[in-house]
Amino acid sequence: MPDLHQKKCRPCEGGVPALDFAAAETLRRQLDPRWRISGDTKAIQADFSFDNYWQTTAFINAVAWIAHTQDHHPDISFGYKTAMVKYSTHAVNGLTENDFICAARVDALLND
Repeated sequence: MPDLHQKKCRPCEGGVPALDFAAAETLRRQLDPRWRISGDTKAIQADFSFDNYWQTTAFINAVAWIAHTQDHHPDISFGYKTAMVKYSTHAVNGLTENDFICAARVDALLND
């Protein structure tokens, strides 16, 4: 079975149930500990810190590339040395494996 960061997102147009907390937590454990599941179990989010604005914007651009190639788009906010990335599958109003695949790909950016 491939690691999460090696999987590809599958198109999701709804019609499938969102992950329950137990399933989401099992997938979250495969991610960097900075990722946390929201209280309503509808999203995962992580905060990132960098040394300067250049590193922050390079990271944001890399996350945008992941979103483009996986056709799964996070909410992103960032400042001079910080960024927040939040994944949720809007079509199911909750979490799917796609959210964790993209989060794992984000983790891989920082582990290279």
